[in-house]
Amino acid sequence: MALITLLTDFGLQDEYVGVMKGVIAGIAPTVRVVDISHAVYPQDVVHGAFLLAAAYPFFPPGSVHLAVVDPGVGGPRRILAVECGGHRFVAPDNGLLERVLADRPDVRVVAVEKRRYFLDQISDTFHGRDIFAPVGAHMAGGLPLTQLGPVVDRRTVVSGVVPHCRFTDNDGIEGVVVAVDRFGNLLTNIDRRALERLTRRTAAERLVVELVGKWAGALVRAYSHAAAQAPLALVGSRGLVEISVNGGSAQKALKAAIKDHVRVRWR
Repeated sequence: MALITLLTDFGLQDEYVGVMKGVIAGIAPTVRVVDISHAVYPQDVVHGAFLLAAAYPFFPPGSVHLAVVDPGVGGPRRILAVECGGHRFVAPDNGLLERVLADRPDVRVVAVEKRRYFLDQISDTFHGRDIFAPVGAHMAGGLPLTQLGPVVDRRTVVSGVVPHCRFTDNDGIEGVVVAVDRFGNLLTNIDRRALERLTRRTAAERLVVELVGKWAGALVRAYSHAAAQAPLALVGSRGLVEISVNGGSAQKALKAAIKDHVRVRWR
């Protein structure tokens, strides 16, 4: 069975998500639709990029992923359709696909321009309904990518929006908090691959994670390795370094915010 996922910043208070599903059902009634999240921070492309990259690999090959975090809706930004790693994506060309496309050689990109696959009337403020949903439904029904518009050179796809961690001269890593989940865990842009690049100098040393100016502690494997209500740092299920509190909220306990600076270093 064909499958479409939805990732948006629409929330569930209004009709937006339901209307997108209605459009999909009208074109491809047998397609299954799965919600990844509709709680992306409003207009926050970076948050959406991290959630999309964390989620899509767990869906079956051939899935169509509609990602609508689109502060430039109605403007000159492109809408892209992409094939990558056995999956297909429809998203605005605003950095939302940056983490999905990173380091992947098997990428095909087209600009979504063929209006025959849109709704008849197109709003300047709701392309999720009028373009993304119908295009995704047609793709799930087998429409080839090339039928949607001209091929795009992947080098022209918007990048540099998502912040990257960097290695320091003293054998450490610097990054930032990029999101806070509903438990108050602080998600950073420092991932497992970056940690693996650090060189262990002696067996007695261990990694220390620092929320700059607020807290520092050793990197541990699980929440239970810290006392109740104590802060800790670990590599979470997304493969990202997270700062947490065992049984509590790191955001509240550490008075933390998105863009707070994070360091990883050897003790």
